[in-house]
Amino acid sequence: MPIIKNYGFLWERKYIFRGAGSNAGHLKGAASGLAIADFRDQIGVYVLYDQFQNIVYVGQAGNGNASLFTRLKNHMDGSMWNRWQYFTWVGFKAVNQDGSLSAQQSVDSGVSGFKYSDALNEIEGILIEVLEPKLNKQSGRLKGAVEYFQYVDAKVSDVTAAALLAEIKELKLQLSNI
Repeated sequence: MPIIKNYGFLWERKYIFRGAGSNAGHLKGAASGLAIADFRDQIGVYVLYDQFQNIVYVGQAGNGNASLFTRLKNHMDGSMWNRWQYFTWVGFKAVNQDGSLSAQQSVDSGVSGFKYSDALNEIEGILIEVLEPKLNKQSGRLKGAVEYFQYVDAKVSDVTAAALLAEIKELKLQLSNI
């Protein structure tokens, strides 16, 4: 049984929906044929990258009750607030069919029934995927883990110059009619 259940590579900080007021925000991802999952309470390891996709920080989520979402929000508000643009995460909690995270895996759960060869493949696979060494011809061997792609909520999607210009023209028209 794999330790790594799912992962997301090079998600963008700007698409993290932090929420406001009673809306708690989310950290959603989508995988082909599966329900959209919210990884805000995920435990695992994460990597932060600068705007050039250079690794600037590696951390863990789950110890001390700090979920992945909480750790990322801390880095958005803390001393590293302007030093990272992308992140990669590797999760230990499985995703249920409805998109919720499994309650079976926690930081205090034991992992048994795996071979060291499987652990070596997983660790090597993550390092290959995250570091992208120039001379590696193969991709990481993450058998059984599901890659999720970042879900972009309309509340945090990019505003194009054309859309902004159209909105300004509409406001100008409304003001001229007053």
